[in-house]
Amino acid sequence: MGEIHDAIERADQETFTRQPPKTLQARINFLIKQLKTTKAVAAEIGVSQRSVERYRKGERKHPPQTITTRIDTAVRQRWQPMVRKRRRKQAAATGGITVETRARFGYTAPIGTTDDGRFRRLTVHLPPTYAQRLFNARNTGADDQQMRQIIAEGLKNIYFQDHGNRATGLSDITLNDIDYLDLNY
Repeated sequence: MGEIHDAIERADQETFTRQPPKTLQARINFLIKQLKTTKAVAAEIGVSQRSVERYRKGERKHPPQTITTRIDTAVRQRWQPMVRKRRRKQAAATGGITVETRARFGYTAPIGTTDDGRFRRLTVHLPPTYAQRLFNARNTGADDQQMRQIIAEGLKNIYFQDHGNRATGLSDITLNDIDYLDLNY
């Protein structure tokens, strides 16, 4: 996946109202409850069914770091899906989405002005319409470039043009060489 998909996933994981289970045994029990069988949990986290049974009983308490990371990821993906769904719906309806990034912005500008792309660090709150477009694009399987374009368009309208009050000749904004990108809603 790309930077935008990862940023949305991180934002989703930050919207918990209760923290996920902390102990290995509790996490494994949660996954078994969600996936129904130890075999399914083993397939999800990439270990043997016997290992899952050992984790569940508390016979083995310290799996390798890679397995611990997979368990954490599997739990977080399934933890409080309704809370995450409600937060996305709220962002798309009224709240909007905050984009924090450091990237190279390029643009097409009128003759006589500079159109040299340069790195900028921006934190901009985009209105709900951009959040809705971003979530719709993600749900329909849009690639990272299409999602970058939605964010770039939002940054153009809100940050660069200030809702049409400045830089009206600015036509296209491109978001390139992303150093980091974080979304919050």
